[in-house]
Amino acid sequence: MDLIFRILALIGTLGSAFAMATTNQRLPFFNSFTQFKARYRDIPAFIFFVAANGIVSAYLLLSLAFSFFHILRSSAQRTRLILMFFDMAMLVILTAGASAAAAIVYLAHIGNPNWNWFSFCRQFHSFCERSSGSLIGSFVAVIFMTLVIIVAGVALARRP
Repeated sequence: MDLIFRILALIGTLGSAFAMATTNQRLPFFNSFTQFKARYRDIPAFIFFVAANGIVSAYLLLSLAFSFFHILRSSAQRTRLILMFFDMAMLVILTAGASAAAAIVYLAHIGNPNWNWFSFCRQFHSFCERSSGSLIGSFVAVIFMTLVIIVAGVALARRP
């Protein structure tokens, strides 16, 4: 199960990083000289989101070898414990990136009328849809990373 959950988390993080990194939209007004752009690079929380998903994707790709090793040799407790420690660190990074981006996406959709921050998703509909979709993939990856840690903990608890 560990290998399957890692692969599913890898798919979620790679898809989220790619979807957010390719998110941009232009709105032409009046003429071709006046354009408004929305890009993920303009928002630091989105840059952190892409970086966090990229780091976790790279880690998950490298950890697939250890996961396969644990299938062949289930008595390897030391490597499983080390891998579980790094899994927890990656879960923290992934959750931080997804949460930071979720706060910005919430403001983009709802705004904050008390501070005169209005929703810009009415104008940049495609940008908001893609960024919201990438958040879904990232939070699904958080669930799978949590399941990876639970499976590793159960496997460590079973060994004397």
